[in-house]
Amino acid sequence: MNIDVYNEGPVVHEPVFIDGHSVEIPILKILQLDGTLYPNAQLPLLDQALATKVYKTLAFHRVLDERMVAAQRQGRISFYMAALGEEAASVGSAAGLQAQDMIMAQYREQGALMFRGFTTEQFMNQMFSNEQDLAKGRQMPIHYGSNELNYMTISSPLGTQIPQAAGYAYGQKLQGLDAVTICYFGDGAASEGDFHAGLNMAAVHEAPVIFFCRNNGYAISTPSSEQYIGNGIASRGVGYGIKTIRIDGNDILAVIKATQMAREYALAENKPVLIEAMSYRLGAHSTSDDPSGYRTREEEAKWQAHDPILRMKNWMISKDWWNESQETELFESLREEVLAALKVAEKIEKPPVEDLVTDVYHDVPAHLQNQLEQLKEHIKKYPDQYPISSGRL
Repeated sequence: MNIDVYNEGPVVHEPVFIDGHSVEIPILKILQLDGTLYPNAQLPLLDQALATKVYKTLAFHRVLDERMVAAQRQGRISFYMAALGEEAASVGSAAGLQAQDMIMAQYREQGALMFRGFTTEQFMNQMFSNEQDLAKGRQMPIHYGSNELNYMTISSPLGTQIPQAAGYAYGQKLQGLDAVTICYFGDGAASEGDFHAGLNMAAVHEAPVIFFCRNNGYAISTPSSEQYIGNGIASRGVGYGIKTIRIDGNDILAVIKATQMAREYALAENKPVLIEAMSYRLGAHSTSDDPSGYRTREEEAKWQAHDPILRMKNWMISKDWWNESQETELFESLREEVLAALKVAEKIEKPPVEDLVTDVYHDVPAHLQNQLEQLKEHIKKYPDQYPISSGRL
């Protein structure tokens, strides 16, 4: 059997070197900053009902982030990660999927979960780690998961979801499911080895997975210029033989359009797609971060004009699908709803200590049961150090 390992292109007889910028990668833009369309722009499949749902989700995202950052500053929760200025990436891509598609997120994609119908109460229960939290208090705040909504539980280590998504999508293909997997990650996670392993595996095994890179310019405090020299993340998809597109990640219509087309291709061809969404993180990386130490106010102010929510609002108003009175009513009601849910969730009791050792095995094994008993004795010995748990033993 003859195998062409070279996949030959044009033949030359003197050295010709190419680099990452030899391939020109266009960027898809549909919606201009003022909310008008670019000439001859191709719109996604989007009616008024879907557009309104998308916009309301964007608004909920903005309000939840604002409230929860404030709650962390007040000491009510331990940690939070907002997506200020990046909301369109997760909400728009979720709108381009179907409910049966699996979502594997990093930790700034709460917008996709919101679009799927995760309730305000469910968000609060997770962040306060109370006994109504689906994860039973075992995760850090913002590490969501929902079996019902096909949203895989988030892991803290960067990049682990990328090879997992390739494998999960391959399983979807083998089962003949009418579904794909979308895998979110940032430009920083694309520097992890799991990124390369996952993309290569998906390409070789032809898995219907959409790799969605949110390139917001920073990996915590490290700017993109110090992470890589090549032509962004999209050029890597080309290198792995993956269908690739770069989009304006703050353009909600471009995000929806690209995701709809990526899903159609991935499902029809059983092959992966890489989407690089160019955006900017207007807020801090997390509530543990101070961005003033590594970027300027001028830089942040420049990106305020790219606000995806304002851009979509102007477009909706231009189509008579939205108005200012609806805008005021929506944000006021969302602020009241989030604050009310917060006050309820923080008063709900924490999960019982026994929940620490359940759900992995059908029956709790002896070694975990022994550890649980030792933990209970420790808490009883030092009740002042564990005021919540000691009162429930």
